[in-house]
Amino acid sequence: MTVMRTGSRAWRRVRVAAGVAFSVVVVAACFLTARRLTTAGWPLERANLPLVLTASTAYLSSFFLRALGWQRLFPEARPDRSRCLAACGAAAASGVVLPFRLDYVVKVWTLRKLGGVRLGLDTVGISIVSLGMIDAVAMLPLAVCALATSDAVFRAPLVVVLLFCLGCITALALGPRLVLLPFVERSNRVRGAFRRVGEQVSVSRSTFIAGVFLFGCWTTRAFGCTLLLSALGAGFSPSFALVVICLSAATSILPITAGGVIVNVGTTSVVLLGLGVSREAAINFSLASGMLLTFSALAAAVVGAVGSTLLTMQRRRLAHVAPV
Repeated sequence: MTVMRTGSRAWRRVRVAAGVAFSVVVVAACFLTARRLTTAGWPLERANLPLVLTASTAYLSSFFLRALGWQRLFPEARPDRSRCLAACGAAAASGVVLPFRLDYVVKVWTLRKLGGVRLGLDTVGISIVSLGMIDAVAMLPLAVCALATSDAVFRAPLVVVLLFCLGCITALALGPRLVLLPFVERSNRVRGAFRRVGEQVSVSRSTFIAGVFLFGCWTTRAFGCTLLLSALGAGFSPSFALVVICLSAATSILPITAGGVIVNVGTTSVVLLGLGVSREAAINFSLASGMLLTFSALAAAVVGAVGSTLLTMQRRRLAHVAPV
C-alpha cells in the first residue's frame, strides 16, 4: 500500500512538472514569436496606465459576473459563489495553455475539490452545457452589433456566430421537447442526456437571471477591450472590440492542439489587422489582452479559493459548536 501511494505521488509530481514545463514553453514561444513582429519589448510599454488599470478591472469583473451566472444554472443544491468563481478563474487561466478544451476538466475538478455542497459529475456537466447555451444567448446582442458594424471580410464568420446563438435560443425555447428531435431517438443514453439538458435550460427565472449576469460579463469584457485598444493607441472603437470578442469566443470552442494563448493571440491579431489596425498595435493588444485576462483569471481563482476555504472553515466551526 505504501509503495502504491509513493508511486502515485511521484506520478502526480511528474504530471505537474510536465504541465508547468509545457505552459512555460508555449507562453515563451508565443512571446518570442510576437517580439519578432513588433518593435516593442513589452506590450504595455507605451500604454496609457490608467486605461490599462480600468481595463484590468473590467476583465476581473467579468469573471465575477460569469461565476454568478453559472451558479444560477445548478438545479437544486447550488455551490457557493466562491467555488464557482474559483472554478471559472482556474479554467480560464489553464485554458491559456491546455489543448483540446481540457480547461473543462480543470473547472470540474476545482468545483468538486473545494468544500461545500457535494456535486456529482453529471450535475456539474449539465451545468456547464447549460452555461454554454445561455452564454451564446447572452452574446446574441453583441453578435448582432458586431455584424452590423463590421467589414465584409468578417461577416461570414460572424454570421456563423449569429446562427449558433440562434440555435441555442431555439434549444432554450424547446426545453424538455428537445427529446422530440429525430436524431435523439436513436439512443436511450442520448435521449436521457437531452432530457436533462432540456429540463435545465428551459425558460425560467433562474435562466433569465443567469442570462443577465452573462450579458453583463460579455459587455464588461467588451468594455475592457475597448479601453485597452485606446490605451495602446489603436483608438477608441467599441465596434472593433465587439468583433474581436465575438470571433475570439467562436474560436475558443475549437479543439485546437496547440496552447490556447497561441490561438487567441493569432486570432485577435488577424482580426485587428483585417479591421485596419497597424501590425504593432494589433500584436501588442493581442499579447496585452491575453496577459491581462490570464492575470485576472488567476486573481479570480485565488479570491474564490480563499473565500470558499474560509466559508468551509466557518461552517465546520459552527457545526462543532454544542447547542445551548
